[in-house]
Amino acid sequence: MHSTQNERINQITSSTLIIGVDIAKFKHVARAQDNRGVEFGKSITFENNRQGFELFVSWFQKISIEQGFQDIIVGMEPTGHYWLNFAHFLKEKHVKYGVVNPLHVKKSKELDDNSPTKNDVKDAKVIAQLVKDGRYAVPNLPQGVYAELREAMKIRDHLTTDLCVVQARVHNWLDRYFPEFLTVFKDWECKSAIQMLSLYLLPHELVDVPDETLLRHLREVAKRGLGLGRVRNLKEAASCSVGIQQGAELAKMELKLLLTQYDWFNSKLEELEMKLDELLGQIPHVQQLLAIKGIGRDTIAGFLAEVGDIRQYRHPKQITKLAGLNLKTNSSGKHTGQTKITKRGRKRLRALLFRVMMPLVAKNTAFRTLHEYYTKRPVNPLKKMQSLIALCNKLIRILFGVLKKGHEFSEEKMIQDIPRFEERSQAA
Repeated sequence: MHSTQNERINQITSSTLIIGVDIAKFKHVARAQDNRGVEFGKSITFENNRQGFELFVSWFQKISIEQGFQDIIVGMEPTGHYWLNFAHFLKEKHVKYGVVNPLHVKKSKELDDNSPTKNDVKDAKVIAQLVKDGRYAVPNLPQGVYAELREAMKIRDHLTTDLCVVQARVHNWLDRYFPEFLTVFKDWECKSAIQMLSLYLLPHELVDVPDETLLRHLREVAKRGLGLGRVRNLKEAASCSVGIQQGAELAKMELKLLLTQYDWFNSKLEELEMKLDELLGQIPHVQQLLAIKGIGRDTIAGFLAEVGDIRQYRHPKQITKLAGLNLKTNSSGKHTGQTKITKRGRKRLRALLFRVMMPLVAKNTAFRTLHEYYTKRPVNPLKKMQSLIALCNKLIRILFGVLKKGHEFSEEKMIQDIPRFEERSQAA
């Protein structure tokens, strides 16, 4: 994943058997060739299961023995999530593998036959040719604690999304059946509001319940800040409510279901938070990152879930490229186009870095000072968005240095590295 194209090309010699695999949901197609493009044997179709994978291994081992190849490399197109099982299987078997960009396959499929025809057998050959030219990448399949972190963050995203849906549905229910409820309770998610909703009463039913009964029910969860005044205000709002009264039985059933889902999602999120703390405790230098003002546990967990083991990387620029924050330019002759980020790679990592930059600029003196310098420097000042992108790359370098080398982050040192502060110190 992290080698240059020259290094990848040098890995493929005359003794390397190159295999291209077109990935599908149920059946994959593979073709084999050498470093000159000469094919060996017939293409093979194998199923996406262990029996099919073992058949594939037997097929290329037979070719390798017959033709005298010493090394094997398998290239594949990362189609959806269907390639993951195959990639993990190859990793277990200690077989070299890489993935090619689907866009490259699409653009280069006419090079051999000058035909726009597309099929699985042809795609397998195109993939093998791309591997031969070093146009592939070795994917980062997280292992151990990093694999657990990636799954934990994915589950957290799903739970958060589902919780937001439930919250919106409760608002929808209140708007239909008790729109005046939020004039008494500013937030339906506070303990006392949820306790009142857990009675599963519509406004016309609520007014018939004695004040003392409602107050006693509320004080089971909150003994301070609640009195008969709040209860009477609620009953007064209920007495003149314009909420729908038809379909009352199923309306109460809907509210009960929503509140049950709300409690369940919250409990699972709390359970997941504890698991995240446990996983991060197993990774070196995390406490040093948590000491950086503006960076929280979720940021570190999200970063490590996307990047994996930092020891796989030789330089922070590799993570910058992985996040799609490396720059691209369009120029021809005297014309120089606008410089933008590529937005290739893992979009979740890119979004995470950008989201954390807002609190960092607000709370961290060093990042705020650097942001001001970038946007207000007399020569080549950056726009605010450009400055934030540059700071995201700065953050990558800091995280890389702390996690891989154990460096301590210092706001004072970072500020001193800003050119205008160097000039001031030299003048003094």
